[in-house]
Amino acid sequence: MRVYLDHNAGSPLRPQVKQAVMEALDLAANASSVHEEGRKAKGLVERARQSVANMVGAVNGAVTFTSGGSEANATILQPCIIVKGKTISIDRLLVSATEHDSVLKGGRFAAGQIDIIPVDADGIIDLAFLSDRLSSSRSNSKTALVGVMLANNETGVLQPVEAVGQLVAEHEAYFLCDAVQGPGKLAVDIERVGAHFLTLSSHKLGGPQGAGAIVRRSEAYAFQPLIRGGGQESFGRAGTENIAAIHGFGVAAELIAEDASERDRIAALRDTMEQQLTGVVVLGSNVDRLPNTSCISVPGLTAETILISLDLLGFAVSSGSACSSGKVGVSHVLTAMNVAQSTARGALRVSLGWNTTGEQVKLFVEAFNNMAATLSSRQRVTAA
Repeated sequence: MRVYLDHNAGSPLRPQVKQAVMEALDLAANASSVHEEGRKAKGLVERARQSVANMVGAVNGAVTFTSGGSEANATILQPCIIVKGKTISIDRLLVSATEHDSVLKGGRFAAGQIDIIPVDADGIIDLAFLSDRLSSSRSNSKTALVGVMLANNETGVLQPVEAVGQLVAEHEAYFLCDAVQGPGKLAVDIERVGAHFLTLSSHKLGGPQGAGAIVRRSEAYAFQPLIRGGGQESFGRAGTENIAAIHGFGVAAELIAEDASERDRIAALRDTMEQQLTGVVVLGSNVDRLPNTSCISVPGLTAETILISLDLLGFAVSSGSACSSGKVGVSHVLTAMNVAQSTARGALRVSLGWNTTGEQVKLFVEAFNNMAATLSSRQRVTAA
């Protein structure tokens, strides 16, 4: 039996979502068509738009569907935004050092326009640094866009996004919050966050891959489309909508809104797991984290070795390292947190989800403890 514990990478389709997607695939129509079939397809898109808006406390018309979170981030990361029909030039981009690559790489901003906000040893951004840079931009009549994620995909650490939103408002700047890891694990409200733009991804909450969204705080805020052409998505993203994926995204949004108690169940499983794992360092455990996420390390062991061993034992988890050209390197998130190299090299991410059971966690703990003890013993023998 395989045990899947990599929900932050992509959560398996919920049964109700799978059924909805299958039904939508039988609807052979383009949502832009005016005939009955086209109107049915359009109806599925609009139902999903309302469901996603409800999930994050937004208004229906402020949701634009994309192919995923990366496209959503790339769309907003450009040197201009639109406010009440007026184009506003953006001169500076401020992003945290632990952002997802789709934000950290700065979209269409030139390298010289980007400032990186440092984080402390727990992965929390330096609000004083952000405040200083925002003050500097404003005093020089420059307009800034801030990109700070709601929750880190590797460590689960929650950023003080409400404080970021307040600073942005004080300095007349704009705020993009990558909230991809939030829904289904936390209650997310765009007004409370204070973001002008929030980005989401369907497959992180048990929906299908291939759908994401840009959510605007209100319809007063807009953006230049990344993909131009037709008038789909109210001219926000050209191209025929992926009806099945969008419909599945909407159904997943409805399901998580109905079952807030699931977060408490998953948090209890995560806490039990961490208490029972032996010889591990839990990164980010001193601050608030997502209830489903553990970034753990066995100092002295490499993540690659542990991952392969766990995979052979039937457990799917992720490394805290990034893979580039087939070569594993230390994660930029852990580097920004100044985690010791011996610890960072052995970092793993274990992320639970809607279908994780107590029995699966028990099996994982037993397998992990036995495997880590065996690998550590072999390493000591080799060193001797």
